[in-house]
Amino acid sequence: MHRQHFSRLLDQRVATRSLYREPLTWLLGGAMAFIAGALNAGGFLAVQRYTSHVSGVVSSMADHLVLGDVSATLAALAALLAFIAGAAHAAWLINWARRQRLRSGYGVSLIEESLLLLLFGVSGAALAIAPGFAPPIVLLLCFIMGMHNTIVTKLSGGLLRSTHMTGIATDIGIELARASCVNRDRNSKVAQVHANRERLQIYLLILGAFFVGGLVGALGFSYLGYGFSVPLALFLFGLGLRPLWYDLRLRWRWWRNSRGTMQHDRT
Repeated sequence: MHRQHFSRLLDQRVATRSLYREPLTWLLGGAMAFIAGALNAGGFLAVQRYTSHVSGVVSSMADHLVLGDVSATLAALAALLAFIAGAAHAAWLINWARRQRLRSGYGVSLIEESLLLLLFGVSGAALAIAPGFAPPIVLLLCFIMGMHNTIVTKLSGGLLRSTHMTGIATDIGIELARASCVNRDRNSKVAQVHANRERLQIYLLILGAFFVGGLVGALGFSYLGYGFSVPLALFLFGLGLRPLWYDLRLRWRWWRNSRGTMQHDRT
């Protein structure tokens, strides 16, 4: 039996009806949530900001504006725009690849994210030399987090998030409420309430993976500093390499066959 790697899901978006029943979805969703948790918690130790907490960014922007702190307001606005730009960029890459009939849109996005994460790690040295370099690093990390969340969002058709645990926690509460309902009258015309246990389980998995990733990221950045971004970047690079390699092999085969056909026609 052919063993499938969970990065196969990066070839194309998962069908909604099979999303929660696909074991590979669990692995990929958990892995992406783990990386997001590590970047969020570790990034806080590195730049003293939770770069995936967009709700907090918007709230702080309003608070600073009321308090008359224009510089802090503009800094929060820049972080918000950087996150949006990262999300838009990842979505553009995925949509462009789909229009070109490529299967590596998600893979290319992950590889680019890994390279930006390496750049973030290298920037740590510049931060040690020039503390004023901190704001661009914060914006870079916000851009990365925007890309990271978009990849999982588009991959799951908007049903899953990897960086925003507020929605995940809300969905867990909804499913727990459904599970607690008792359908006494089975002949009633009112629709019965049933919990989607598979959905609840994958939400719990993502929340737990995000928390464990936060612990690992906090420990890693505490002991290794910016250097801990290297293994995270390598993991994302390896994850995105498979679909990209598939497209490269396919295009090479197509180019070789078309060239052979042209030479045959000339003769």
